[in-house]
Amino acid sequence: MARRTLSPLARETSTEAESPPPHSEIELATVVGLLAGLRPRVASIVIGCSRDAPSQATADAVARAWNERGGHVLDVVDWPERAASWLRQARRFTEQEPDAWVVTGQVPGWVQMGRRLVHSTDWDPARTIGTAALASDDLIAVGGVGTFDGLRGAARDGGTWEVIRTILVHRSA
Repeated sequence: MARRTLSPLARETSTEAESPPPHSEIELATVVGLLAGLRPRVASIVIGCSRDAPSQATADAVARAWNERGGHVLDVVDWPERAASWLRQARRFTEQEPDAWVVTGQVPGWVQMGRRLVHSTDWDPARTIGTAALASDDLIAVGGVGTFDGLRGAARDGGTWEVIRTILVHRSA
């Protein structure tokens, strides 16, 4: 009998890939503030993003803001919404062992990337800050319980959100 291996990838995503709207300045400031508030202190980050133009513009803006604050951006890693495994991107995302990660992009691709990170690397969602585009119940529903536990991020209005096991908790500014 053939041995069956389980894939770390989600079988399907519940939403079609859709480019997120551009980030707001208050959202960007909240992302940087969340990074600055992590303990132990964060100096170096890796930024990950989908390949759409708004996500890449947000990644660039985060990199500029973090550098202006005196931090170091070790790498910016992008990924497709559909791929065979996301393993190459996951390894690149974690190989430099940053103090924290920032992610922005489309939920379907991030779900797949996150699942690959959990199964193949030492990535820690609790050391990861996301943008408003990722604050979706689909993140948990498709990603699976525990995949993104501790991931937090910025809302467009300056509020925050956090994944706590099976719940996406929103906090106003």
